Amino acid sequence: MTTPAPLTPDAPGALRRPLLTQQWLDLCFVHWAVEPGAVAGLLPPGTVPDTFDGVTYVGLVAFRMHRVGWLGLPGVPYLGSFPETNVRLYSVDGQGRRGVVFRSLDASRLIPAAMGRLAFRLPYAWSRMSLDADGDTVTYTSSRRAPGPRGAYSRITVRPGERIGHPTELEHFLTARWGLHQAFLGRTAYLRNDHPRWPLHRAELLVCEENLIEAAGLPAPRDAPVSVLYSPGVPVRLGGPARPAATPTP
Repeated sequence: MTTPAPLTPDAPGALRRPLLTQQWLDLCFVHWAVEPGAVAGLLPPGTVPDTFDGVTYVGLVAFRMHRVGWLGLPGVPYLGSFPETNVRLYSVDGQGRRGVVFRSLDASRLIPAAMGRLAFRLPYAWSRMSLDADGDTVTYTSSRRAPGPRGAYSRITVRPGERIGHPTELEHFLTARWGLHQAFLGRTAYLRNDHPRWPLHRAELLVCEENLIEAAGLPAPRDAPVSVLYSPGVPVRLGGPARPAATPTP
């Protein structure tokens, strides 16, 4: 069986020449546990579900993308800044590299969404979105425009709590992911990222109305999420596609 790399709250190494720079701000992480067999067929070739205590997870992550920049150039203030909500799974490849697999990414800017689909083959969608702070709560909303299913939506409201001094191993598993697996030009590529350690807060989930998970080909959650976290955010650097993942041994 493939042995995953150790969980590390800090990036295993800095990217020398990042392809993209950006900030991820005002993040909300909502996670449900799922059986690995229920999602294995949704992962790209050469990867299997990454598990923690025998189960894997589906994540609904809403945040604000801020000032995306290319090749070391300054971040773009308008086109590079927008709300985003993604549905993601957790993967590991034959080299033990842990990653995420995006099943959908809703963004409120048409041009970045189109570029993400064309350049990286990521499942971006153009959506109406907002992120609103009101007192001690934060609300994230989205309604999909294109491509379909048109009208796929989410509404999440959380109340962030105090900062977590020592996150649990599961909280690191769900947030400290240093790459993504994506089918790209007929193979499965691994795209690395690095950023400072997450400042994490536990959060109270006040509203969670959505059908993005089901629209992404997953069973709709029936139980309450097992983890709800908030982070004010981090600066991020992303690299280009690394060599293809080796096929994990069963």
